[in-house]
Amino acid sequence: MKQVTAIFDIGKTNKKFFLFDANYQEVWREYTNIKEIIDEDGYPTEDLPGLSHWLKDLFDRILASEEYDITAINFSTYGASMVYLDEHDQLLTPLYNYTKPLPKKILEKFKQTYVQDGSFEVATGTPLTPTMLTAGLQLYWLKYEQTEVFKKVKYALSFPQYLSFLFTGIAVSEYTSIGCHTGLWNYETKDYHQWVYQEQLTHILPPIVSAQTSINMTYQTKRMRIGVGIHDSSAAMLPYLLSDKKPFILLSTGTWSIALNPFNDQPLTKNDLANNCLNYMQVNGERVKAARFFMGNEYKIQVEKISHYFKKPYGYHRDIVFNQDIYERLIQQKASRFKFETIVLKRDSPGQTSLEHFESFEEAYHQLMIELIELQTFALKNVIQKSTIKKIYIDGGFTDNYIFITLVTYHFSAYKVRTTISSLGSALGAAMVMSDDKLPKKFLKKNYKMQKLVPIELVSA
Repeated sequence: MKQVTAIFDIGKTNKKFFLFDANYQEVWREYTNIKEIIDEDGYPTEDLPGLSHWLKDLFDRILASEEYDITAINFSTYGASMVYLDEHDQLLTPLYNYTKPLPKKILEKFKQTYVQDGSFEVATGTPLTPTMLTAGLQLYWLKYEQTEVFKKVKYALSFPQYLSFLFTGIAVSEYTSIGCHTGLWNYETKDYHQWVYQEQLTHILPPIVSAQTSINMTYQTKRMRIGVGIHDSSAAMLPYLLSDKKPFILLSTGTWSIALNPFNDQPLTKNDLANNCLNYMQVNGERVKAARFFMGNEYKIQVEKISHYFKKPYGYHRDIVFNQDIYERLIQQKASRFKFETIVLKRDSPGQTSLEHFESFEEAYHQLMIELIELQTFALKNVIQKSTIKKIYIDGGFTDNYIFITLVTYHFSAYKVRTTISSLGSALGAAMVMSDDKLPKKFLKKNYKMQKLVPIELVSA
C-alpha cells in the first residue's frame, strides 16, 4: 500500500480532495460541487451538513481502500467563516456567508465603541466592511442580535478548524485563520485585540495552536496524524516560501484576486487601508501585506451579461485568444464600459454596464479584461511599493486565462513573471505544513510546471 497524506481543500465553488505521496506527487483527486442552502434570513450559504457528510463518506471510502495507506489528513478552506457549536457539539447556526450584509446599527455600534480613531484597522490589518467578511464582527453581531443563540455557544471555530474537529472532536483555534482579516488579532501586541477581551469572547475561542500542529490519534481503527487546518491563502504561500528564498509576490487568483507580499511585515498605513490592503498571516505568525478584490466573482457576473447580450453560451469566452488589434484600439479610447457590482475599489465607473458600444463578444470581453487588469495592476503596485521584489508568481483559476496572463506580464515587464498550470496551491501547502522535510531546489519547476512569460510588444507603447 502506498503511504499518502489526505487533504480536503474547500473553496466557495469547488470542494476538492487530494492524496499526496511522500514526494508531494498527486496520486488521487476528487472534486464535487455542493448546492448552497439558505440561512434563516433567506441568504444563500454553504450547506455545512451536506459538506460534512461528503467529507466523512469520501474519507471512509478511501480509508477502506487496499491501495492507499493514509498516514495523515489536513484541511484547507476559505476564511471569514465561523462555526458555532453548543455544549453537545451540535451546530447552532448556519455557516453565514461572508458576503451577507451586517445590520447597519451593529456596524455603527461597533465603530462608535472601538473604531473612533482608525487605530483598530491599522492594529488588526483588517479593513472594516459592511458585510460578514470581517469574521470577528460575526461574533459581535451574534452577541447582540441573536442573544439567546449566543448564550448557548460553547465553541466558535474558524472553518478549517471545524473540519478538523469533525475528525478529532478536539476544539482549537489556529493563527492563520485568526490573523487573516478577522479583526480579532492585534498584530502589534501579538494577541487578541482588546475589544475581544472587553466583549468577553475569549471563553468561546478555543486555545490557539500553530498550523503545524497535528493530533496523533486513532480514527476508524487507523492510527494517523490529523492536522488542525489552515487558511487557504496562507497555505497557498507555503510551497513558494519553502522553495524560493528570494523575495517575491504571489498573485493568487480565483473568486478573489489576492496579491500577497510575505516579505513586507510593516504595519499598514491608513492609505494602505483606503486602497483595500490588509494583512494575512504566515504559519510562523509573521504578517503578510496583501491587496484583494473580488475579481473572479465580478468576472463571472460580467461574462454572463456579455454572453446574454451577444447570445453566446456561457463558456464561449474560454476559447478567446488575445487580439492585439482589438486591445490597442480599445485602450486608445480610454473609456470605462462596465459597472462593477461587487468590487468597491476606486475607479471611474459608468452608471450601468454598456455593451451597445461593442461590435462583437470578443471586443466586449477584451474591454472587460482591460478594466479588471487596471484594478489588478493597482493592487499589485500597492503591495510591491518600494520593495526590491523582481518576481511575481501567479497561481489559481486565472492562470488558464491567456488574456489575463498576457496583460499582467505586459504591465509588469520589468519583473520575472512565472505562472503554473498546477491547481494544487492551497492543498499542497496544507500537506506541507504537516511535515518538517525540506524541499528540493527545483521543486516549483518540477511540481508546479512553472512557465516563464515573455511580455508582448505593443505598437502604441
